[in-house]
Amino acid sequence: MPQSIRSTKAIPVRERLIMALDVPSIAEAQALVEELGDSVIFYKVGMELFMCGDYFGFIEWLKQRGKKVFVDLKFFDVPATVGRAIRALSSKGVDLATIHGNDSIMEAAAKEKGNLKVLAVTALTSLDRGDLDDLGFSCDVRELVLSRAKRALEIGCDGVVSSGLEAPMLREHLDHRLLVITPGIRPVDNREDDDQKRVVSVDKAFQSGADYIVVGRPIRDADDRKGMAEKIQAQILAEFQ
Repeated sequence: MPQSIRSTKAIPVRERLIMALDVPSIAEAQALVEELGDSVIFYKVGMELFMCGDYFGFIEWLKQRGKKVFVDLKFFDVPATVGRAIRALSSKGVDLATIHGNDSIMEAAAKEKGNLKVLAVTALTSLDRGDLDDLGFSCDVRELVLSRAKRALEIGCDGVVSSGLEAPMLREHLDHRLLVITPGIRPVDNREDDDQKRVVSVDKAFQSGADYIVVGRPIRDADDRKGMAEKIQAQILAEFQ
């Protein structure tokens, strides 16, 4: 792949896969982590787990097992409140966290992040042009993503969550200054019942400039979960050899 597009950050290859723990209980999440073993190092813990138990105890449980943690709660509130939330997460050893919102919210998060890396959400991968029209955004999806990414960089955020469809554009305009985390990864074409609309494959995501990919249901719903995780790890390794 072109060196200008390919991620140049010194990220261990096996950490480039982030597994989304989108399951309904802490017990199920722990069982899945144990099942996957050393096939996954980085985990995303989101809103579903936040609502069902000892979320922060589970984060500590992951850290004790040498795992990296991506808190995906998309904080959107009064700037001072978001800043305090980010400061609290940083003290717990969280590695990545998402925020939503305007400049003042991003500024508050960037000020309090410590060693935590703050990611600004650009446009959810479940949204397409029709959804943005419904929300009142008249601009093109690509324009919205680039605008939010530029502001995030200027304000002091570390990266963005962005579809692989927009990642090449981010590399073109912002080179490698931002971390690009790409969700909505699918190993095959989308099913009709899939709620993710702007998706890409593993190889396409990294060929488009992603630093990390987030994979959920292709691993979670596989008959051999660890085998699927290792298959994806092998695909990632092939892209960075």
